[in-house]
Amino acid sequence: MKKDIKIAISGRSGCGNTTVSRMIADSLGLRFINFTFRSLAEERGVAFKEILELAAKDDSVDREVDTRQVQLARDSGGCVLGSRLAIWLLKDADLKVYLDASPQTRAGRIVNREGGSLEEVAAFTAERDRQDHGRYLRIYGIDTDEFSFADIVIETDNLLPQQITDLILEIVKKIE
Repeated sequence: MKKDIKIAISGRSGCGNTTVSRMIADSLGLRFINFTFRSLAEERGVAFKEILELAAKDDSVDREVDTRQVQLARDSGGCVLGSRLAIWLLKDADLKVYLDASPQTRAGRIVNREGGSLEEVAAFTAERDRQDHGRYLRIYGIDTDEFSFADIVIETDNLLPQQITDLILEIVKKIE
């Protein structure tokens, strides 16, 4: 494996990208980078929904989050960058992985992680996906429905995080 490997892992909320990214980083002894809207909300001491509402009106919120995470990835040797746009923004990544799952699976995982009713979480997630897609297209010209350029796309509906991690680690072994 390449010593200073950069791995970009993307997927919509509930696909497992944060969990799997952290597991890959831990397995390989790499830095894990995941600066998100949630991170920004914590940093600013505001509610997550407030950051989402601000991002819907102010493109600088997306630009700040995305610029910071890419800079963090470039400031180090090897790393795993896990974010919605990692595979699009970290152009020099040695491996680009897209994780996908059905809306039902994603909503169920989010409920398990954060609580709430399945119906409310599914509706919130669908609306967030719609808004994210529109913002990324408007701000960056990125169509998040088009990820076929990724080195690997993994359907995660019926896989556990460790199984997904193992699949990715097998590919990483072959990168020199």
